[in-house]
Amino acid sequence: MMPAMETTTPRPLRPEPNRRLSVAPMMNHTDRHFRTLLRLISRHVMLYTEMITTGALLYGPAERRLAHAAAEHPLGLQLGGSDPEALARCAQLAEATGFNEVNLNVGCPSDRVQEARFGACLMAEPNLVAECIAAMAGAVTIPVTVKTRIGVDERDRYEDLAGFIATVNAAGCNTFVIHARKAWLKGLSPRENRQRPPLQYATVYQLKRDFPGLEIILNGGVTSLDEVATHLQHVDGVMIGRAACSNPCLLQDADRRLFGDPTTSRRRQDVLRHYVDYAAEQVAAGTNVHHVARHTIGLFQGLPGARAFRRHLAEQSCRPGAGVSCLREAMELVAAA
Repeated sequence: MMPAMETTTPRPLRPEPNRRLSVAPMMNHTDRHFRTLLRLISRHVMLYTEMITTGALLYGPAERRLAHAAAEHPLGLQLGGSDPEALARCAQLAEATGFNEVNLNVGCPSDRVQEARFGACLMAEPNLVAECIAAMAGAVTIPVTVKTRIGVDERDRYEDLAGFIATVNAAGCNTFVIHARKAWLKGLSPRENRQRPPLQYATVYQLKRDFPGLEIILNGGVTSLDEVATHLQHVDGVMIGRAACSNPCLLQDADRRLFGDPTTSRRRQDVLRHYVDYAAEQVAAGTNVHHVARHTIGLFQGLPGARAFRRHLAEQSCRPGAGVSCLREAMELVAAA
């Protein structure tokens, strides 16, 4: 067992978001519509954007990419990049547009991300990650955090991971989200990298013991609030990923169980009614109804009528000229079950 390691706490920041439970940044999933749906289910769970590259923000339609509603908070922006100056500028944009946190992706193993020299390949360059964090933390007052893996390729000794954490912490990062799998940069697809490398929760638990002054968030393979509660005996927070996409209502009791909020949670039908009102506003503003409706597919998972609900949305929301009526019709199928 390694001795408890000294940690460096960044300069005082605005109040930290509560990361006891969060939903992971996920490409093609955690857009504004999905975040709105989740916020109707939980008032307190920490949410994140999809990963946005520095180039997309600095040379693209930044206002559109950063757009979000006040109701989505607490909300973090995840960035992909490896140029300290560019990341600092993007962190400033995040702070100026109201995000509660900016998170650096050091865990994505896709080929496209590797070619751009960011994501999981940065685990092999802790000094560069430290430079990026120092630039970002020096440019903003909101928290700057890192999401990473427990290792990459053959660089998977615990000593390598602990050294990475210590180096990046010294640059100003006090919160680490650890996906409890290593990443293989060659030979496995991004999907396989989410499934095939074995989960090693004990490694994340060990990090918390060795770095007691840091906030350690566990990510990977968590599918229920019972599992969250078990992990919280060892770490500071848990991040749920794709389980929240397939079954958003697994968060339904999170506010009471994990955040001490006694407010009665919304019934699924009520969540959907509120979301239909939101969908109507979005479609009226020119959004394709499928882009809004697709996030509700798993809303009634395990309940009578769920299959008919999913089938109706899958068939009707993609039809030319489809409108919010497809959601209302699907809702009636569940109510009648």
